[in-house]
Parts: sequence; structure tokens; C-alpha cells
Amino acid sequence: MNQPDINLKAFLKLIRFAEHKREDGGVYTVMYGGGTFTDTSKHPNKLVTKWGKSSTAAGAYQILHSSWKEAKDLGILTDMSPDSQDKYAVWKIKQRGALDYVLAGDLDHAIPKLRNEWTSLPGAKQSHMKMTEAKAKFNEYVAEFSKP
Repeated sequence: MNQPDINLKAFLKLIRFAEHKREDGGVYTVMYGGGTFTDTSKHPNKLVTKWGKSSTAAGAYQILHSSWKEAKDLGILTDMSPDSQDKYAVWKIKQRGALDYVLAGDLDHAIPKLRNEWTSLPGAKQSHMKMTEAKAKFNEYVAEFSKP
């Protein structure tokens, strides 16, 4: 795997960690508020109210139903499988003008462009993560994905 691919995989894992504070594959079936869904053939589209806010966010990247439907209509994804969710995240990173920064491993420029998409990233409104922690996690993931 080449370095840009490694950086992208590491960054996707960083987003998942920022969103869920966990690193396991179970994050792909988490809904806003902590519940889970089992049918990955489609977005669960369940409005959940928690912490004084209502949201349809679901999956590893906390995808809103409206955003999922847009991506589905454009042919970006077909379901809510982990692969489709990853494709969705890459599409959003590209839409926000951060893909080149992510591929280069430049978090100082990538993260500010993505804070409105993932509000758990450092400096965003719901973040509990400092940039130093994000960089350390990213480097840990780069090392993990660099192993043969």
C-alpha cells in the first residue's frame, strides 16, 4: 500500500475514533445517542433525541439520512455497509476540499476543512479532542497500516 492510501485509511480511522471514542468495527452500526442498528441494506433513518438535540445520524461517520440519500442518489453508495460508509466519508472529504491534505497526511490543513462535517474533530463545536491527540492517533494508525 502506498503512503497516500495509508494516510487515507489512517484518517478514516481517526474520524471514527473522534466520533465514537472507540476503534472497533462496531462503530459502523452505531446510531446517534448510542443505540445500534442491524439492517445495513439501508440507512436506519431513525430520529433520535438525546442531549437536547435530535438527529438521524448513524454509522461510523454519523451520516445523516438526508446526506446518505443524496450520496445514494448520486451512486456514491448503495447501502450502509462498512465499505459504503467509508466511500461516503472519502466523498465528503473530497467535497470539503480536504482530500489532497489527507492524502499528504497534513492534518493542520485537513481538519479545519472537515470540522463542519465531523463536529468531533479537534476545534469543532462538539470536540473533546485536542489537535495533539489527533496527530498522535493518526501517527499510530499510519504505523498500524504501514505494517506488511
